[in-house]
Amino acid sequence: MREFILAMRAIWACWNDGTKLDFQGDFYTHTLMTPFFDPGPNPHGAPRVFLAGVGEKMTEVAGEVCDGFICHAFTTERYLREVTVPALQRGLDASGRTLADIEISGPAFVVTGSDEESFEKSKAGTRQQIAFYGSTPAYRGVLDLHGWGDLQPELNAMSKAGKWKEMGELIDDDMLDTFAVVAEPSGIAPAFTARFGDVVDRLSFYAPYKNDPDTWLPVIEALQKA
Repeated sequence: MREFILAMRAIWACWNDGTKLDFQGDFYTHTLMTPFFDPGPNPHGAPRVFLAGVGEKMTEVAGEVCDGFICHAFTTERYLREVTVPALQRGLDASGRTLADIEISGPAFVVTGSDEESFEKSKAGTRQQIAFYGSTPAYRGVLDLHGWGDLQPELNAMSKAGKWKEMGELIDDDMLDTFAVVAEPSGIAPAFTARFGDVVDRLSFYAPYKNDPDTWLPVIEALQKA
């Protein structure tokens, strides 16, 4: 991935700056740029490159060669602060940059509702989504950090058996509160700000259930003012 991004930047430099294309890596080689494939300089400059990741290696790559990092929704405040940010910093150190030079974007689980029924549906949907991601071997590190690692192979086995609803039932209230912001609509913005306000630059909601604009517009407005 690191080499892919560097190769892509070399192609953009050829188009935008007229730099001779001569990228020769271990996985990718680009040494020919014909006029037919050269669109010329982009009036807006080269696009910013964002990379998503969960594991430390991919996160380090983002810190080294990217303009931004997209956190997975399957993360927690503790994992973000203790694992993700330090990994980003190692990558940034390798490229002589700081956290101020990169944008961190974070989709986060939200549990909310306008009444008790919608709140419970929100909880159930989010539990199932957390369980789905928790079944992925590559994401076990997030669970391990909280002492829940043994749940991963159990969820994985259940996913292969098609027990999706039952998987969600294994996500207890403690796990739900750790992975998701659980609050009335008026409490979402303050909760997000408390958890991620000093780390995440851009936020999106990960809500795997039906929502209505009347619920979310005030939340968005509150976050914009936070």
